[in-house]
Amino acid sequence: MTNFIPIFPLSIVVFPGEEVNLHIFEPRYKQLVKECFSDVKPFGIPCIINNQVGESGTLVKVVEIVKVYDSGEMDIRTKGVSVFRILEIIKRIPDKLYSGAIVHYPNISENGSKSLMEKVLERLREMHRLLKITKSFNNPDEKLSAYDIAHHAGLSIEEEYELLGLTQEIQRQEYLKRHLNKIISILTETEALKEKIKLNGHFKNPGSMDI
Repeated sequence: MTNFIPIFPLSIVVFPGEEVNLHIFEPRYKQLVKECFSDVKPFGIPCIINNQVGESGTLVKVVEIVKVYDSGEMDIRTKGVSVFRILEIIKRIPDKLYSGAIVHYPNISENGSKSLMEKVLERLREMHRLLKITKSFNNPDEKLSAYDIAHHAGLSIEEEYELLGLTQEIQRQEYLKRHLNKIISILTETEALKEKIKLNGHFKNPGSMDI
């Protein structure tokens, strides 16, 4: 399906199902939010990578306008709906301050591998343990998707953008597994290095060999 949507480019990656709080202060986006909220229409958040608007983004809906300030600035709650790909950006729209885009929606598979997801979650929690941080999720493990945990996996914005571009859940799971394996390997080596440094200057009990 192809259609036209208002767009709000940001230097973030929003995943489907994700709730995002935004502070709106530019006149063009104040207009965009007011119209989308009153007309119950979604808008798109394409990701800005290296000062360029990427072709992929996420359609979001305005769930709530939490606060309107005297200046007209707003705090809003949004929720990711679906991934889109930009076919053409329309910079000037009659009577509008904001831009828009003609987009299409790729077929996104949500059917992943249960066993692979279990491995991903195991590695995710191992990474958090090594970092000495605690994370919790709103859903039980069996209902979690790659989108649900992507922001908790230590991905760069470029890596999150790559993940957003993957249309198959099993691809997203495999991407996270490879990333987490790499991070855990680095963290494990770092911990070993820290232990070696701690030993410096202390009495050591080296192993010996019978010869």
